This record gives sequence, C-alpha cells and structure tokens, in this order.
Amino acid sequence: MALVTRAPARILRLTCVLPVLLALLLSTGLAGCSSLGLDSLGWNLLSSKADEDDSDSDTDDFDDDFETKIEVPMVGDYTTFTGLHRVVLEGVGLVVGLNGTGGDPPPSPEREALLDDMRRRNVKNAKEILRSPNTALVVVRAYLPPLAKKGDRFDIQVRIPGDDGATSLNGGRLFETILSETAIVPGRGRLKGHVVARAEGPVLVAPGGNDIEDRAGVLKRGKVLGGGVSLIERDMALYVKSDFRTYRNVTRLAERIGLRFSAYDRAGIKEPMAKAQTDQRILLKVHPNYREDYPRYMRVIQSIAFRESAVAQRVRVKRLERQLQDPATAEKAAIQLEAIGEKGIPVLKTGLKSHDLECRFHSAVALAYLDESDGIETLHEAALKERAFRVYAFAALSILDDPQAHLALRDLMHVHVDDDGTKYDSAETRYGAFRALWTLDKDDPFIAGPKLRDEFWLHPLETQGEPMVHITVRKRPEVVLFDRTQEFKTPMTIRVGRLLVTSRANSDTVSVSRFTPYGDEDEQKKVVSRQIEDVITVAAELGASYPDVAQLLIQADAQGNLPGRFEIDALPQAGRAYVRNGSQSRVGRSAYTPNMFDRVDDDGDDFKDVSDDDEPAEADVATDEFSDDNEAGDYAARRAAVLAEANGDRPVEKDRKSWSPLGWLKKDDSSADENPEPDDLRVE
Repeated sequence: MALVTRAPARILRLTCVLPVLLALLLSTGLAGCSSLGLDSLGWNLLSSKADEDDSDSDTDDFDDDFETKIEVPMVGDYTTFTGLHRVVLEGVGLVVGLNGTGGDPPPSPEREALLDDMRRRNVKNAKEILRSPNTALVVVRAYLPPLAKKGDRFDIQVRIPGDDGATSLNGGRLFETILSETAIVPGRGRLKGHVVARAEGPVLVAPGGNDIEDRAGVLKRGKVLGGGVSLIERDMALYVKSDFRTYRNVTRLAERIGLRFSAYDRAGIKEPMAKAQTDQRILLKVHPNYREDYPRYMRVIQSIAFRESAVAQRVRVKRLERQLQDPATAEKAAIQLEAIGEKGIPVLKTGLKSHDLECRFHSAVALAYLDESDGIETLHEAALKERAFRVYAFAALSILDDPQAHLALRDLMHVHVDDDGTKYDSAETRYGAFRALWTLDKDDPFIAGPKLRDEFWLHPLETQGEPMVHITVRKRPEVVLFDRTQEFKTPMTIRVGRLLVTSRANSDTVSVSRFTPYGDEDEQKKVVSRQIEDVITVAAELGASYPDVAQLLIQADAQGNLPGRFEIDALPQAGRAYVRNGSQSRVGRSAYTPNMFDRVDDDGDDFKDVSDDDEPAEADVATDEFSDDNEAGDYAARRAAVLAEANGDRPVEKDRKSWSPLGWLKKDDSSADENPEPDDLRVE
C-alpha cells in the first residue's frame, strides 16, 4: 500500500523537473553551436520553405558568410607539369647541290661519322662525293618541341664546322640525315641517345652584311624550315608533390581531370584525358580544343577544383561572377570558370555585357574554349584594336567551327578604317588572321593556294587595303600575298641561285631565266606578266626552291620593286602591356604564347616559371612608344636582323630594342622574356 502511495509522488516530482532539464539541454546545445562557429546559420535551417523563398537577399547573405571560410584546393596545389622541355637533337649531314662553294672536310669525328652513315646506306664513292666542290659536310642541330607527335615537322639548323674549304650553303639541299638525342653528362662528355627524328630539305641562308668576314660567317649557316620530322611522340604529364604522393591521391586527381576533360577516340568511345600511371605520375592527353594552345590547357587543368561540394562551388561561382566584372581579376576568374566547365558558361556570358573591353575579352576567350561562339564579335574587336589581346583572340577564333568565326578572320585580313578616321593596318593582325584561319580550316577557299615543287605554299589573297607580301623563316615555308593582283615595279634585275629575273622600265612583262652548267642550249627561259603570283609560280617551275623565292622577294624589296609592304614572320605575341586606368599592366606572359604563334628562339629556351599572382617588374611591362603604323627605325637593318636570328645569330642585348621581328617597324616589346627557362612549368 505504501509503494502504491509513493509512486504518484515520484512521478509528480519528475514532471516538475523535466521542463528544467529540457531547457538546460537546449541552451547547452545552442552554446555548443556558437562555440563551433555555426551560429551564423541562425534558425534559417529550421524555417519553412515559404520563408526561404521570401527574399533572395537572405540567400546571398548566407553565401557571403561562407565565402571567406571555404577554401577550395586546386589540382595545381598538388602537381607540377613535366615533358615541356625541348629535346636537343644532333647529327652530321651532307648538303648537296652547291654551285662550287663546297669543300673536302678535313679528318674529324664528324667526317668519320658521315662516312659511316653513307656506308650503311650503301652510297658508292663516298670519299669522292665528300671531295666534290658541290657538297659540304654540316653539323645538324634541332630542338624537338614539346608534345611532338609522329610526323610533326620542326625547323633544323645546319652549319659548316671549322674551316674545311666550304664557303657557302646558299642554294644547297640537306640530304636525309638521322637525328639523335644529345646530352652533356658531367664526367662523360657529350652522349647520344636514341634516333628520334630525320631531317632534309632546302637550306635557307640569310643575306649577310657589308663586312666580308661577317657575310662569310652567315653563308656557312642555314636553316631548313620544317625540315625535321619526328619519329616519336612526346607526352605531357603531371607529377604529384612528394608530400601528397599516394596512388589513391593520384587516382583521385586523374579522375577529377577526366571528369572535366574527355574526348572520343576513333572508335567513338569516350575516354578521359588523364590517366594515373604510377603513385606520382599522371599521363595527360591534350584536349582537341587546346591542340594549338597547350599553355592555356595547363592553366585550366591547374585551376580544376580537387575537392569541392555543390554548395562550395555555388559560392565560388558567385564570387567569380563579381571578379569577372573587374578588369584586374577578370583573367583569373575566366580561367577558373573555364575549368568549371558547362556550369560556368552562363556566368561567362554575363561578362560579355561588361562595358570594359578587357572583361568582355577574357569572357569571350573562355567561352570559345567551351565551344560557345557568343563572343566572336568581341574577339574580332580585340584582335583589331588591342595588340595586347591579339594573340589570344586569334587562338580562340582558330578553334571555333562556326561560319561567323571564318568570316571574322577573313575580315581581319583587310585594312580597316573607323568612322572617326582611325586606320587599323597592322601586319600582325592581317597575317595573324591568316595563320588562325589556316589553323581552323586549311581548305577554306579564301586562303587556298598551291603547293609549289611539293616544297612551299603560295597563298594569293583577295584583300582590301595596302598590298603586302609576307614570308616566313620559321616552321612552315610559305608566301602570302595580301592582294593577289600585286605587280613588280620596273626596271628590275635580280639573280638568285641559278635564276635571273629581269624586266625593262615600263615593261608589262618579266623574263625568268634559268642558267645551267651545260651551256646555253640548256638554258630555260619564260616570259610572264609582272604579277608577283605569276613570277613566283614560273620561278618554281624552273626549279626555284623556297630559299630562292625568299631571296628574290628580299632583293626586290631592297631595290624598291615591291608595290607595298614586305614582312617577315609578323606574329602576334603574348605578355604585352595594356593600359588599364592610366597604368600599364601586362596581359598574360610570354610563356603563355599559343604554340601556333610560338617564336621562341631556336636555342632551346622553354617555359619560364611564372605565376599569375606575380606583379610584373617595371622592365617586363612593354611600352607602346610606336604604333603599328609608325615606320620608325632602319627597315633594312631590321630585316637583316630577323633573318640572321633565324640562322642562329642572337642580336646583342643593347641593340635588340632597335629592331623587331614582330610587326611593322615598331619597337620590340618582348625583350624581357629571354631568360632560359626550366624544364617544367608550374603555373599557379
């Protein structure tokens, strides 16, 4: 009976204490949340769905609270690139077809190596061939570029070693030569590795100066444009930093890259661009959109988020949207949005509405690599009006398989005049547009041209504005005629190789004659119109090589026989200055030059280790003292310097600013980017 009486009393006491306990537990829980820094959530998590939809500003405030607290690790935080150095290749070759300027090489390791090679090829009378005055032993040197594929072509340097009696390589042709990897090993000297390339083709020799000794040195060196053919494939790879080195981490990194970049193989199977090979190495394939701009591919890969939740990505995208509207941060924001992929496209399209050209430009470039053509008009404007943006605008237009991109590039090959009378007549713009369109579609009828002697291309274009003749001394031997109706001025007398090109004053025709060593009865002669296209075509039919045609045009320009401008390798470049808010800022780096416009000196210089966050030094910021139209400086000296550099002569540093291979007689703005660069590039 007593137990029955006491039970209700205990229940009554527990009922009184329970509310107090619940209050204490609730207050303790809230205090714990506050100590963990979660009090900013407030009671929004417990509010109804209707309350969440009441105001967008509440959500914005919520994201802003997290913005400074979410740090997203990027692929570039854990990796570095490799495989981007230029491989040194060397060999010993034989130049044939000389006009009595060869010689018998003295005993040397090079001579023995060449004789051994000729014996392996079953060449009869090898020693007699070497003694011929029409042959010369040469040392062949080249640099196999990064990401070379089987069959890719690259330039070759040749030189006559020592003093063996040979005086000139002009008019000669390099016989097929095998090239091997070469390296200098401490204590073991120069060692050769595997055979990785072969080389052959006509030798381009630069015209020398007035000094006899200087000219003699120039004539002993030459270049074979696109004469090297790769026999191997070079890969790009990522190496994981040692403190992050595990197979699990490498696999996760490869998966993150593969989620962003994939492509279809020949069988139509989708495959990722990244594959884990070891616990430290990730093999990378270049996505088709970046085949001509792998420096940007590297930057985008390093900007891929390694670990990022949906909420964190949403917050980061909102932050990038604001940064995209600020010219100072627009470039980095566009790269990160490009790395995000499709989800970044709507934000990048908002950047096209900016009043600032720089913001619109970076948005348009990123959209192009995401296969979006909305920014074509902006890219056209940037290439035409801002030389600092030009190289990237052309690279972006060259991957857009869109009719508007074709039309934009065609239009940029003309001379433009604004309503206010401003004239845009940059050689870089006109030839850069040609190179971009050729990269986009080699069969575009606007740039179609014949391949002469199965050796070089002639592209006669129907363009408006001042006529221009452009030749190359790098990579691809070609002559581009801006205005195909150009005619030589008379009188004219030019001799190149075995050709003689003449025309009397006021004559409507040009005589092209080929002399042979067999007498006058074997002489060939043709008479054509004064049009440059016709003269080059006939010269090629009579045996003129690309070096002969290049020398023909160089001499014609020096004598005043060309009707307009004459340009050599007028390629747009990266790392130039852009005036922003009254001060100069550099756009990109020379290391970021798209490989379709790469003009790294042929001494093996590679990428530099640079960071987007680094402020450019005062000396690195280019100055635009001369516009594209200002004909300042000595044109003849500039032309000779360009060709001398192509043959291996580097200009003296103090004199380098007096000439420029980049545009129409303007001050060189890339001299600050000449330091040797490491094998690998780490771009943050």
